[in-house]
Amino acid sequence: MTIFKIACILLSILPSLAAAARADDLLIWSPAKLSDGSYKATMGFRLPAEWETSAGADIGLASTKGGALLPDSGQAMLWGRIVRTSVTPAGQSQRGAKVSVDTLRGSGALTLSRSRSWILSDTLDMQSSRSISVQFDAVDTRQTSVTASQALKLIYPWTGTSLSAGTGVSNAGGDFSTTVGVNQDILPNLNLDASVNNPFSPDEAGSVNLRYRLQW
Repeated sequence: MTIFKIACILLSILPSLAAAARADDLLIWSPAKLSDGSYKATMGFRLPAEWETSAGADIGLASTKGGALLPDSGQAMLWGRIVRTSVTPAGQSQRGAKVSVDTLRGSGALTLSRSRSWILSDTLDMQSSRSISVQFDAVDTRQTSVTASQALKLIYPWTGTSLSAGTGVSNAGGDFSTTVGVNQDILPNLNLDASVNNPFSPDEAGSVNLRYRLQW
């Protein structure tokens, strides 16, 4: 199926869903120009409820200066997500699931996640997250894989310092990885972070980044 036909199908389905959502400003519409000749648009809808539900599509195209489509540059991704957030005076927890399907390449993923943040003491906050993801390929089922990950972060709110550790494992080759890191807020829009992947192993690798956020 060509990119044009897929785009037409998606554009014919979404308006009927968006019409009901537009009254409450629940329509998702985010077009963007990524570069000269490269465009992407996210469209869909969301429904507020105990389990917030959203669904839609990402469509992208890239062309040469002459207007010809670049090979394998098209994107037609269908996606959906449900999320439930619970808030208490002591913390917050979130559970959710999301699915995405690449209609052009026959691949997709299903991810289940859970996260929690809470006040550990007068000076410490804690965050934890877990997820499991199944990636599949309708063309080559041998590429189907399952990846599980979990992470823990210790936060010192008064100093802007956080320490984190995470692990991940995939059945595609039995890969196992670990990461430890530290993040420090220097100024309101400036922070420093450093991390080490697979410490104390032959594949150990580290990085240090200084990030500045500018809003206008």
